[in-house]
Amino acid sequence: MKRDERIVKLAENVVNYSIEVKKGDKVYVECFGQSALPLFEELIAAVIRAGGVPFYFCNDNAFIKDFLRDATAEQIKAYADMHRKIMESVDAYVAVRGFDDIFALSELSMEKNTLWSKGFGEKVHTQVRLNKRWCVMRFPNVTMAAMSKMSLKDFEDFYFNACLLDYRKMGEAMTALQKLMEKTDKVKIIAPDTHLEFSIKGIPVVKSEGKRNIPDGEVYTAPVKDSINGYVQFNTDSAYRGTVFSRIRLEFEKGKIVKATSQLNDNILQDILETDEGSRYMGEFALGVNPHITHPILDILFDEKIGGSFHMAIGNAYDFAFNGNRSANHWDLIQMQDAAHGGGEIWFDDVLIRKDGLFVLPELECLNPNNLK
Repeated sequence: MKRDERIVKLAENVVNYSIEVKKGDKVYVECFGQSALPLFEELIAAVIRAGGVPFYFCNDNAFIKDFLRDATAEQIKAYADMHRKIMESVDAYVAVRGFDDIFALSELSMEKNTLWSKGFGEKVHTQVRLNKRWCVMRFPNVTMAAMSKMSLKDFEDFYFNACLLDYRKMGEAMTALQKLMEKTDKVKIIAPDTHLEFSIKGIPVVKSEGKRNIPDGEVYTAPVKDSINGYVQFNTDSAYRGTVFSRIRLEFEKGKIVKATSQLNDNILQDILETDEGSRYMGEFALGVNPHITHPILDILFDEKIGGSFHMAIGNAYDFAFNGNRSANHWDLIQMQDAAHGGGEIWFDDVLIRKDGLFVLPELECLNPNNLK
């Protein structure tokens, strides 16, 4: 079978641009799912060509499910300790996740999922991996194509258009928005069944320009923890911990989620909000700008980058834009604001900066879709 040169180019971009592998770097390369093996193999080869030393590890949600089904808290801790030592020993981490069964973990109890999030995810990824050079991506497979309601060929084209974007160009275009957000205090968002007001004053602002996620395309910060008031209707479905949620609506008082509903699996949403104290507060606010991601595909890594969208994350705040909130959860929820989804307005310090998904300030128009493609 002829090799898809787009896979080779993507691997080279990730190794040389995203995680900047240098001679002698130890790189943890992780693969989730058999369908992701073509990119996994190219990533290993690219690390070697760059002079790095790969540690490669094949994983799968099916393996995790089988482990967690009978594992005790002590076994989960020991597993996490082992992987934490490996993560601490490397210079960079890259993961390609071609989940063949995205709902595998839904079979587990909320208790086991929480143990996994706290005992493994927090200890290995939140506390160690996020402080290294890292990049996480998906890989196009039949499951993702079906979720996207596209043929596999069409989905592959969609995927590579989004992932092979010129991220250096995007990063330069993001600078004006980053600077504006850094000097902004009050944010107001108005859309159908949405009226939110909060502050981002003093919180660092980060350009996501292909250095952490592929695909990428967002500028993020975090709300001042106790500043959010109002309500928001997220209009894209979301898959989290192997469960699908639909039209999540949140109400806030002084930063805290005081009411939450989902048209699907509302009972599980309520359980997630009780995971810990930080799960009732938000850890991120971001604007999506990837021009090639135009519709949701039930994958947060893609959906949060939709051009003309914004998202907020329930739970943990990243250290790069820290607002004081800690949680085992970090769950991005997305609202599309293009005209087809009812439109919307985003205001910074009483100045309209984006309307119906398009930036209206001259210095930000470079981030509109036609100018980024």
